[in-house]
Order: sequence, then structure tokens, then C-alpha cells
Amino acid sequence: MNEIKLTQFSHGGGCGCKIAPSVLASLLAHAPQGIVPPDLLVGAENADDAAVYRLNDRQAIVATTDFFTPIVDDPFDFGRIAATNALSDVYAMGARPIMALALVGMPIDKLPPAVIGRILEGGASICREAGIPVAGGHSIDVLEPIYGLVGLGVVDPAQVKTNAGARAGDALILTKPLGIGILSAGLKKGLLAPEDYAEMVRWTTTLNRVGIELAAMADVHAVTDVTGFGLAGHLLEICRASRLGATIDFAALPLIESARRLVGEGVATGASTRNWASYGESVRFDEGAPEWQRTLITDPQTSGGLLIACAESAVGDVMDAIRASQGSEGRLIGRMAAGEPVLQVA
Repeated sequence: MNEIKLTQFSHGGGCGCKIAPSVLASLLAHAPQGIVPPDLLVGAENADDAAVYRLNDRQAIVATTDFFTPIVDDPFDFGRIAATNALSDVYAMGARPIMALALVGMPIDKLPPAVIGRILEGGASICREAGIPVAGGHSIDVLEPIYGLVGLGVVDPAQVKTNAGARAGDALILTKPLGIGILSAGLKKGLLAPEDYAEMVRWTTTLNRVGIELAAMADVHAVTDVTGFGLAGHLLEICRASRLGATIDFAALPLIESARRLVGEGVATGASTRNWASYGESVRFDEGAPEWQRTLITDPQTSGGLLIACAESAVGDVMDAIRASQGSEGRLIGRMAAGEPVLQVA
């Protein structure tokens, strides 16, 4: 089992295998309009993290699905990362997960049952950590390994956090450091030291459970998780949904140190280039900014952190909640601003 490298089967790993934002928008533009019942509080209109359907005045169900090809070679770690990433969308809406369904696609003729079993064990271990069961799922025989979850959660309809509620002047807080896509590219090139790999797995298996606490904070106005479209892409989604602009201070961005070193050596993912081609016209850098800064803010984050827009008065409480939830510091990275939905990187 140790001789099998899962990443050899995948053309792209983790959230880096997402369809590019511009291509996805084109596909969705031609999708037929479905019914929109009044109890569907959040649908596909703002590219939010999950759907929200009101059951009654006190309960809404949050539903999402997320799956991808291997970002690492170890099957147990792959399962853990994929499950953490899938549950992140539930937390981003302010919901408490209640159960999951497994989505499993495996090349049965290429992967031994023991390897597939370890992937499932990894996912189940994260669900146990989140306090929920894997209550079923679906499996198919495919050419590339694919694993993920359907995540279901519950939330008070009055406390749902979307990407559309940000206000001008809101502080922007990020809960995890950037650089996962760069590390995954480094892994494929054989450039990651054991301690770098451990750092990668640490962050990609840290649950964004702080989202549950954010739901009860009235001065938290918008939340999303940072995944395959990179920090810039997901912040622009907040800008467009909230009809605002944003400014980030590049020097304030939390970065995984080994990713900073690798990007300086020219290591990057193809998804970063696709992301920039999709939304780069809405991003403004100060004159003379080096190319690697663009690479970092477009870097696809598998199981990335939560991006939070909150009133200045709530910053201390939000930081305390992040610290208590994941044992590390959040970072204040910028502000929302009145104006067109453009991101300024200073």
C-alpha cells in the first residue's frame, strides 16, 4: 500500500481541480431556471457555500456537497482533508453539522481495497471529530480517485451567514494561512520536507467549526470559506454579492512559510493561472508588485480558512472565538469599502 501514490492518478488535486470561475459562470448561465420556493433562503444566486432551506421559524437545513481528486498520496490523509473541506461549507453558513453522506469514485482495477478503505477511514475520522455520522453515500467505478461528502447541518434562519451581507467599513479576517495549492504543487515535484507536509495536513484537517459561534454574532455580517478560487476569487464573491469593493494589505496576509519559499522559486499550480484569467481584471495591485504576490492571492486553497466580514467593534470577539476553536490566531487582512466590486491589493 505504501508504494501507491494517489496523486499519480489525478490530473489536478484537491480544490485545484475545480472548474475555473469564468468557465463555471458560462456553464451556469445556460442552466435552466428551476423553481425558487419562498423557504429557499439561499440558493445559487450568489455563488454561496451551501443551500439553506427554512423548515420552520427556528430551524433551517443547510445542504452542500464537495469532492475532489487526491491532493496527497497518503490515503488516510486524503480522506481526512476531503471530509474537512466538505464540512467547511456547512460551518461557513453558521450551521452545526448533523450528518454526512460519502461520495466515492475509485478506479477499482488500480487501487487495492485496503487503500480505498483507508480513504474512507480518514473521512470517517473527521466526521467523528465533528460529532456526526457518515449515514450512507454512493460509490462508482471511475478512472481517477474521487472522494468527498454531502454535508447536512441545521441553523436558526435568523442566524444564517451568507456572502451577501458585508457592509462598507467592515474588517476582513482570515482564519487560516494561505499557500496550500503551492504546497501541493511542491509535493508533486518532490520538494516538500516532512515538516512542510505535516504543516499542510495540519491546516487542511482543521475544522472551521468557529462558524457555529459566528452565527450568534450579530456584528458578523458575511462569511465564506476560501477554497479553489483562491483568496481573491472568494473575496470578490463577497464584493459582488454585497455590492461593495475591498482592500487587502498584502503584508498582513497569513502565509505558510514553506509556501512563501516555494512560490519564490516559481512553484505554482495551473489553477492559479486559470483563476487569474477568470477574475484578474477585477484585481488592482500597486505598481511594481512582484508576480508571486498574484500567485499567492489566486492560489487554490483546499480546505482553507473562513473569510469573515465584521464590524470593527466585533473584531476582538471574532479573534477570541477563532483562538478558542482552532488554537491559533486569525488575521486582520483588510476592509470592505463602498464602490464597485473591485479588489485593491496594497
